[in-house]
Amino acid sequence: MQEKSKEELKDKHWSEILVDRLMAEKKPPYVLTGGISTSGPAHLGTICEFLYSGTLLEVLQKRGVDAAFYFIGDILDNFDGVPAELKDRESEFTQYLGMPLSKVPDPFKCHGSFGEHYLAQAEEAIKILGTKAKVVKVNELYESGGFDPYTRIYLKNEAKVKEVVARTSLRKIEDLKDWSPIMPICQKCGKVITTRVTWHDDEEYEYVCDKNVNSAQSCGFTGRDRISNHHYKLQWRLHWPTWQAYYDSRIEGSGVDHMTRGGSADTAVAIHREILNREPPILYRFGWFFLQGGKKFSKSTGTGIGALEILGLVPPEVVKYVLIMPNVQQNKMLDPKGESMIRIYDDVERINKLSNPESRADQKKLLALNLAGRLHWKAQFLDILLNYQIYKDWKRVGELLNDRDGVSYLSPFITEWLKRDFEPEQYNFAVRPQKISADKELVAKFASELKPGMSDLDVHNLVYGVVGDDKPQAERLFAAVYSAIIGKDKGPRLGKLIAAIGIAKAKEMLVSATSD
Repeated sequence: MQEKSKEELKDKHWSEILVDRLMAEKKPPYVLTGGISTSGPAHLGTICEFLYSGTLLEVLQKRGVDAAFYFIGDILDNFDGVPAELKDRESEFTQYLGMPLSKVPDPFKCHGSFGEHYLAQAEEAIKILGTKAKVVKVNELYESGGFDPYTRIYLKNEAKVKEVVARTSLRKIEDLKDWSPIMPICQKCGKVITTRVTWHDDEEYEYVCDKNVNSAQSCGFTGRDRISNHHYKLQWRLHWPTWQAYYDSRIEGSGVDHMTRGGSADTAVAIHREILNREPPILYRFGWFFLQGGKKFSKSTGTGIGALEILGLVPPEVVKYVLIMPNVQQNKMLDPKGESMIRIYDDVERINKLSNPESRADQKKLLALNLAGRLHWKAQFLDILLNYQIYKDWKRVGELLNDRDGVSYLSPFITEWLKRDFEPEQYNFAVRPQKISADKELVAKFASELKPGMSDLDVHNLVYGVVGDDKPQAERLFAAVYSAIIGKDKGPRLGKLIAAIGIAKAKEMLVSATSD
């Protein structure tokens, strides 16, 4: 029976496996939660934070199950560094280090705060990708008093809470001597990372702003405040399980850093069980998102391409497919440049044509594509790219490939891709017929044997029909034909190039190139 279960799991997509577990272990309604800190531009790692839960929500809804997904914008998080895109304005924003992101001004003056500006980027990505998430600003949960009952529990049971945090984070209790469940927001300087609690009961607390943390400077203010005034934030290891408890979350995913031994997931589970007397949600791990070369995406350092940038380069269904197709725990990489992107298009277009895949791998890929959304184009990406480079006219390309709507859909993505010079070198060309001096006889013979109705494979094989098994001669002939047509000695697959130009037109170009 156990072996059969393992066999069955091999045929299931990770989202189905998690939903099966959720429905077996938890009762409805099925509430999913997730969240991000909005400390910088949204990137592909940000997309992972909402896309995986959104995928589970879609699976649940397809099963006719009552479910909802709350996505928390943690704009009360501490502003701990100026992101790379603002480095030229670093001196302007250094004064805000240590403040909640909701209190830092929007650098671009289009939103209410720094935190809201970058949360809006995530919201736009959510919209483009079609994720059904209810986006929540965490500061509004605090301001409405939603977290106050939990905060009073933590303060009333501070000694026990501190013991749980120390144990689950693999620290000594002595290391938390000045630790408090709450982080007061200083009434004078507005910073949250520089304060420490000096006294409290269940409702009131006193604090001093005297901690210099990294580049955040304290102001020395001593204050007194009330929980009901909502001038505080919970420590992260309490803040996270609190939003789960508030929404009665049944499942939430998080990155590897939270899910390692001693990570905040261990603390969250213990807080739920030992302090809040409730069962924790199912916590599942998802992998990192890496750039080509192994660098991890980072909002603050500016490592990696932005989420909205990638969604302007690659169709959303392809982005979703790349992210949800592998096992959720695997590390992912999406390189939008060159051959890497072409391989992705080749794979997704192949899967899109399947109705009954034979292999398990293709079965899972088709499940992923069905969840991501089937493709909006019928012609092959490479054929569209090739024809556009030849004709520079999207309408004509759509007509030639009998896919006007599909080409129209893909055209803005390919245009942006070409504008950034992301295409492979062999597809960076224009048709520029010219005279050649080398290997004229070979090219003339090749041209003389081009016949109407030849397929692209026929044209490609004709090279070897002209030179036989002489590999050096074949390489010279390929180079000479390319030079005659596009002015470069390399280009896209020759048969496809000539077929796209048209046999008669290409033959005319080659005859002209070799004539005296």
